[in-house]
Amino acid sequence: MTTKGPLDGVRVVDLTAVFLGPLASQTLGDLGADIVKVETPDGDITRTIAPARHAGMGAGFLAVNRNKRSIVLDLKQAAARDVLGRLVAGADVLLHSMRHPAMDRLGFGPDVARALNPRLIHCAAYGFRRDGPHGWRPAYDDVIQAASGLAALQASFAGEPRYVPSSMVDKLVGLTVASAINAALFHRERTGEGQALEVPMYETMVAFLLPEHMAGRSFAPPEGQAGYGRVLAPYRRPYRTRDGHIGVLPYTATQWARLFTEIGRPEMADDPRVTDGPTRSRHVAELYAMVADAMPARTTAEWHAAFDAADIPAMPVQDLDAVLDCPHLAATGFFERHAHESEGDLVFLGHPVRYERTPAAIRRMPPRLGQHTAEILAEAGYDAAAVDALFAARAVAGER
Repeated sequence: MTTKGPLDGVRVVDLTAVFLGPLASQTLGDLGADIVKVETPDGDITRTIAPARHAGMGAGFLAVNRNKRSIVLDLKQAAARDVLGRLVAGADVLLHSMRHPAMDRLGFGPDVARALNPRLIHCAAYGFRRDGPHGWRPAYDDVIQAASGLAALQASFAGEPRYVPSSMVDKLVGLTVASAINAALFHRERTGEGQALEVPMYETMVAFLLPEHMAGRSFAPPEGQAGYGRVLAPYRRPYRTRDGHIGVLPYTATQWARLFTEIGRPEMADDPRVTDGPTRSRHVAELYAMVADAMPARTTAEWHAAFDAADIPAMPVQDLDAVLDCPHLAATGFFERHAHESEGDLVFLGHPVRYERTPAAIRRMPPRLGQHTAEILAEAGYDAAAVDALFAARAVAGER
């Protein structure tokens, strides 16, 4: 086994901020890529998300910026844009989240950037596909939750549209960006060809959200409305027990039969609403309601033990602190504690995928703003006098 990740030797110039792009580049960094994080003089806005032990190193930033090096460039200055050009010329991937007119004005749209480096993977992640009527619009997570139908789906439970209490769009699209870049790198390994990628938040979220909800709209002309009845059923939610809540999902006829036997309704084991798949699909809301009525009879622990014995998928509802203290995650080493040279001990979410030969790993701590500016400039071929001149002109900033 090697300690190098599968992307060892790949360099990514990352112009993104907030969560979407940084999660994508962190994922690539976990896999061994060298991530050069280009920041403005003010830094990534997530550096200000509290809590923090020191200014510019907020928890929001720490969560999605490990395995990176930080360089500060004031891209309003021509000298800084020249630095970026050198970085792009020597990179494998350029990742940004600017809308295409802004990137074109900066001078690093896909055609120009790939003229500098024909093998470059130029990846743009922004709100909407550029050739549609929304292509010019700015977008963030909540905006796409609203547009994609995700917020409206919450109305079936909350009574009105609600945002999911998670930056789901940013994280989902970030992982899609990482996947797309990996596919493009694989193509380049086979052909030598770089290419431009566009990963729009809106289309990505629609593609994620709708597969089970296409329903009757899967057909042309439609055979009914959109919406998957099972997941929209009122009692498709954690069940209240005597002392808490538990999540249960019987899926096969056998699991449903065992569940009804366990809750004291054995006659349901032979009912067509349980034994016949299409009938069960039509009546699933009734079945969920029957289960909900039975759950308050026992404690969460009692139900969990019973369902485990019957091999019925179930888990107690855990709040965030319980997840962080989960014995299973502790046993698998999912949370990793590392010492940061300025921030002290930090706890990170581990990379979820295990690689037998090329493990993902936390190799670098999240960087201070501009921590690696001088180092990266030297790698780009700037001598000491040129580096001094760039700092003096404030085209770059950071630690020397």
